[in-house]
Amino acid sequence: MPLLDADGYLVDPREWTEGFAVATARKEGIELGPDHWDAIRFMRSYWEEHQIAADARFVIRHLMARLGPESRNRLFELFPYGYPGQACKIAGMKRPRAWSTG
Repeated sequence: MPLLDADGYLVDPREWTEGFAVATARKEGIELGPDHWDAIRFMRSYWEEHQIAADARFVIRHLMARLGPESRNRLFELFPYGYPGQACKIAGMKRPRAWSTG
């Protein structure tokens, strides 16, 4: 069982698994679909390369490149309680320091 902080974020993002994502999403009331997984896998890839969480604008650009410009708000439709509060938590990022989790 991976170690979580008081807010449910992974302490060590290297301990993330797809099972963790499914369980965390379920707690957040989200059923992960293909677009969720696309965003999560992009975030994980970005973290693997840079060792930091991707800024939301990078994930938005990634989704727009795949889904078209009309999908500009898709990230926030997928994770309605916010990028840091849901997407980062589900993707196994550490709690973002400078972002609101609300």
